[in-house]
Amino acid sequence: MYVARRRRPWPEARPVQTMTVLIRPVVTEKSTNLQERGRYVFEVARKANKYQIKQAVEETFDVTVVKVNTMKARGKRKRFGPRTTTQPSWKKAIVTLAQGDSITIFEGV
Repeated sequence: MYVARRRRPWPEARPVQTMTVLIRPVVTEKSTNLQERGRYVFEVARKANKYQIKQAVEETFDVTVVKVNTMKARGKRKRFGPRTTTQPSWKKAIVTLAQGDSITIFEGV
């Protein structure tokens, strides 16, 4: 006999401190080209999810976020003489804004 389990509703998005989610903007040639299409790149906290990133960008810059893509970047291996070390891994978010919105911090870069 099949008994249907009662599903719990999605938990409400917890309020987050925006300064702990967004670490810094990533300014590279590729990210500068993405800005022409309304996409901005940020380094974010490794444990931050897409909902928290969206909320942090909307609160910080007063814009409307349409889409958030995230990816993890593995730390590079560096060699200092006979010793090899690994730089820390980090997480990157590409945020797509609504048509007509822009972030002014990036304008002069």
